[in-house]
Amino acid sequence: MNRSRILCIDDDSTILELLTDYLEALGYETLAAPDGEAGLELARKELPDLILLDVMMPGLSGFEVCRALKEDPQTRDIPVVMVTALGEIEDRVQALEAGADDFLTKPVALPELKARVKSLLEVKAYRDHLKRHKEALEKEVALKTEELQRAFEALRRAHQKIKELSLEVILRLSRAAEYRDEHTGEHIRRMAHYCALVARKLGLNEEAVESILYAAPLHDIGKIGIPDQILLKPGPLNEKEWEVMKRHTEIGAEILRGTQSGFVKVGEIVALYHHERWDGQGYPRGLKGSEIPLAARIVAVADVFDALTSERPYRKAFSVEEAFQIIEEGLGSQFDPKVGKAFLESREEILRIKETFQDKEHSKLYRLVKSLRKSR
Repeated sequence: MNRSRILCIDDDSTILELLTDYLEALGYETLAAPDGEAGLELARKELPDLILLDVMMPGLSGFEVCRALKEDPQTRDIPVVMVTALGEIEDRVQALEAGADDFLTKPVALPELKARVKSLLEVKAYRDHLKRHKEALEKEVALKTEELQRAFEALRRAHQKIKELSLEVILRLSRAAEYRDEHTGEHIRRMAHYCALVARKLGLNEEAVESILYAAPLHDIGKIGIPDQILLKPGPLNEKEWEVMKRHTEIGAEILRGTQSGFVKVGEIVALYHHERWDGQGYPRGLKGSEIPLAARIVAVADVFDALTSERPYRKAFSVEEAFQIIEEGLGSQFDPKVGKAFLESREEILRIKETFQDKEHSKLYRLVKSLRKSR
């Protein structure tokens, strides 16, 4: 077991020798300094367990040395016993203000010295134990925090990967309906990004924006239940055919109903209501104004714009200028005015999305499927 070290600082060599001899006889290791400057330097270098400090010394006084020790983070926890011939209350107050932990009056009574030193060293040992325990806890907390941060980051990446895979699955499932039409291959991707852009423009939080991004591709999933002769008819639909076509909204909602996925729940709403109109003249429920869920109102604008600017079996594509004009003319009748305005104010971003997602690859897939059908 290591012996406690005690630093004695006194300009009186006789007292200094007496103190060190007595303390060594008690089993302590001692250090000695003849003045305040040397004592302060030795304390900072050796970091003793306790300091016996004379008050009246040339140069730095005991008060000044004590104050310097207590202001230094490296030495502030070392107990300091002021050894003094001064007995006035003011002197003791000054010593306390300097940070002294205890007092001994000259001439020093050795039994009292023994008791004071033993008591303060026990307090110091307990403080050191608490300090080491605190440092160990802080280190452990830091390690656990780092582990948790790594785990959280891994979880965040995994969650992001799952969301990306979910979006890809949604897109691929949506194409089960879309691939049957040569001109709608990237429609679902453009739709998703148009809708997310508008949702963000409207001030929705990122969670809501993300929900709409993932749900928008499901808006026409119900077309999988519409016969080819109606879905791909090159001319206008008659009244009976139109009634069948309109059923894709309810078919889509039925396909998506009952899920636990938040994205797909929003997809169910979008699938059912994206053909409702602001003026109440839409289908399948004839909802009006804010009765129509916001996600469906956003999809309605994006869907019409993309449909207008894409070729269809029965017509050529409108120019983007014509499409923007039609959207503007439909504000307050077909479209929610605020949603439509947010879309129109995002013109440059809309065009960048349109340019990014083209239909080239899908057209190849469509022609392959079409040739397989003919070969049956």
